[in-house]
Amino acid sequence: MVSINQFEDNDLAKHSVSEHLKCPGISSQGINIPVYRFGIKSSTLRGLLCSPQEEQSTLDSLLLAQWEDRMWKGLFKYDVTASEVKVITGKRKFLAQLNEGLDMDSLPASRGDKILVSKRSFTFSCLKCNGELLFCVANGEKENADLILATSAPSDGIMILTNGTPIEYGHVFLVPCGFKSLPQFRDASSLEMIMRMAIEVNNCSFRVFYDNIMQGASHPYFQACYFPNPLPVELMQVLPFFSDQLGGTTISYLTDYPIKVLLFKSNNLRSLVKVLSEICSCLAEKGIPYSLLISDCGRKIFLFPQLQSLENSSISSAWECGGYFLFQSRCAFESATEESVLRRLGTASLDDEGFLMVKQLCYDIASKLVASTWDLCENQARFTLFYGGLVSESQ
Repeated sequence: MVSINQFEDNDLAKHSVSEHLKCPGISSQGINIPVYRFGIKSSTLRGLLCSPQEEQSTLDSLLLAQWEDRMWKGLFKYDVTASEVKVITGKRKFLAQLNEGLDMDSLPASRGDKILVSKRSFTFSCLKCNGELLFCVANGEKENADLILATSAPSDGIMILTNGTPIEYGHVFLVPCGFKSLPQFRDASSLEMIMRMAIEVNNCSFRVFYDNIMQGASHPYFQACYFPNPLPVELMQVLPFFSDQLGGTTISYLTDYPIKVLLFKSNNLRSLVKVLSEICSCLAEKGIPYSLLISDCGRKIFLFPQLQSLENSSISSAWECGGYFLFQSRCAFESATEESVLRRLGTASLDDEGFLMVKQLCYDIASKLVASTWDLCENQARFTLFYGGLVSESQ
């Protein structure tokens, strides 16, 4: 149960930033906003399942109410709910959206097939222009989550802002503030809060995206929106190559998909976050661009390592990697084919050798982190490690 407080919580205000959040381009001076605080109970994924029969969660209601309020006030450049969406004919059932209101200045076109690179400049200039602060999520000290309807923004939390050019219903920016503020996303604390938000929204349509592909980013941020149907990548078959059975963390790779993909699943939030944040940090240090897709109420995270070189500058956004493509012209929308999408994704994909290296990296990191928590000699039986398959399946 979530308690709701009408007025400012003095304990929260005491720890707030009065003049400026630790986020470039977002000022909280003189602003009182809703703040949703996680309860201590929501520290793991256990027992939190997506169920359409359950009552809508408080966090889900808050996000959609705030977003729809701005939509009816005309703060978006177009009505994304009126955009036409179709399934592209073919085996993998890729999705295409016709969105003639997209801002071409902030969405540069990719090479070749007129498929838009659906990512904005990774600076806060876009937020300054059209992002309105809706509310904040933060850690709480009570057993259960609570919602304060009007209070100062806390110093550590996730700022939820509108996206003036949405690609789907409920499209928002999720901006971690007050953490280590590393130039690229490597902070386990911010990832854990993003994951907890996905858990407590508790809506299977809710997806979170992250793109770590632009060099020199001023501040990391995530995006989220609602998709009524599964994305194509979520329907693909997988093969596991690491499984910590007692800890509940499994790492698999997708088969028969045009871009290389890893799938992380776990029943334990902190174990999953620890492994994934370490892997993402290593990929960033090695100069390997990647994207993330968080789905199934935080139970699944898809990792898309990508190829970037002087010869190839074609990088796909997280929702493109997931199988969702945007088109600005009706001609391009109606002529879209599975072959053109396969070429687009194939251009950004790692080759087999590069993907094997990433899989080995994931295997080594996950094994090391699990062994550091549990004595490896006493718990060998709790691992199911598919090292042989790791090599042979990638050849």
